[in-house]
Amino acid sequence: MKDFNFKIPQNIQFGMGSLKKLPEILAENHSDNILLVSDRGLEKIGVVKKVQDIIEAAGLKCTSYLDVVPNPTVAVVNEATALYKECGATSIVALGGGSSMDVGKAVGVLVNYGGKITDYEGNHKVPGPIVPMIAIPTTAGTGSEVTASAVITDTERNYKLSVFSYEILPKYAVLDPELIMTAPASIAASCGVDALIHAMEAYVSRNATPFSDAMAEKAMELIGGNLRRFVANRQDEEAACAMMLGSNFAGISFAWARLGNVHAMSHPVSAYFNVPHGVANSILLPNVVEYNALADHGRYEVIYNYIREGNGPIENFTPDMLVEELRHLNEQLGIPATLSEVGVTADKIPAMAEDAMKSGNIPANPRQSTVKDIIKLYEKTM
Repeated sequence: MKDFNFKIPQNIQFGMGSLKKLPEILAENHSDNILLVSDRGLEKIGVVKKVQDIIEAAGLKCTSYLDVVPNPTVAVVNEATALYKECGATSIVALGGGSSMDVGKAVGVLVNYGGKITDYEGNHKVPGPIVPMIAIPTTAGTGSEVTASAVITDTERNYKLSVFSYEILPKYAVLDPELIMTAPASIAASCGVDALIHAMEAYVSRNATPFSDAMAEKAMELIGGNLRRFVANRQDEEAACAMMLGSNFAGISFAWARLGNVHAMSHPVSAYFNVPHGVANSILLPNVVEYNALADHGRYEVIYNYIREGNGPIENFTPDMLVEELRHLNEQLGIPATLSEVGVTADKIPAMAEDAMKSGNIPANPRQSTVKDIIKLYEKTM
């Protein structure tokens, strides 16, 4: 067994209604002036006001930045950073999906260390801790509340840059399943498959360890057994709890094992065509799993047993069974089968492949890949 290390540096609060504990968490952090980072969609359905009211009822100041967009840009990070400084905030509450949390992490870096977010692109370039950040996920998908990366779109390059550092892990996370129970079915589906992919890619990663495996397996058990049920009825409290925890455990697993070709390839798709991250991942998944089958050493059968419908015994498992189960899952959840269905055009494939090869996830993929391999995978998924 190879050497490895891990740590769990965060305080994570889970439970129905746990959002009400936010003032206690802020008090522990000695913070009385908060920048709330979120988006207009959550403002529209009243979630932002709910959090603002909880903060202000505790006698704390709350200033909100609500212009976070899917695939957030460098400009969004700069705007939010300027507002943080203007209002004199001392901590960040990031409310939403991965986009809000990525922006919160990036703001935390710039407030403490200055410069541009592009200065920190790559691995371990953040020199120390960021400002205290509390992450409150409203989707069961990204796991960003426990991951060491922030992904930001640089529109000048049509490129999704990644800042990877354990220094940007949020200090606290509040996991309240009530917050995901109002999600539309389409969002629940794409985010849920994204969370499943996090666990799957971490599980087959070349960087996998017994620790990341344990988190990935529990995540696949929770998500595989509840994803269809949750998409069918978001008011199913038991399924919502399982999805929220599964997403969190999947995030922990890939924070320490990295991901693979699915995520390396999906980031350029989002950067060039503004396809939602979870949708891009879900579309790419079956073909990447099929490509990686050559490197399988028994893990595909484990994954298959977590996500398949039915509990009866199976005989003579083959990797194709997992690939077909994933295609069927996407179809059941209403996720498109091809990239062309979401507006991707073949002329950008060479450029997307070059960008995908720059990802730190490519070396972790179980099957070694060249740019030609990535091009073929894009073409097959068109």
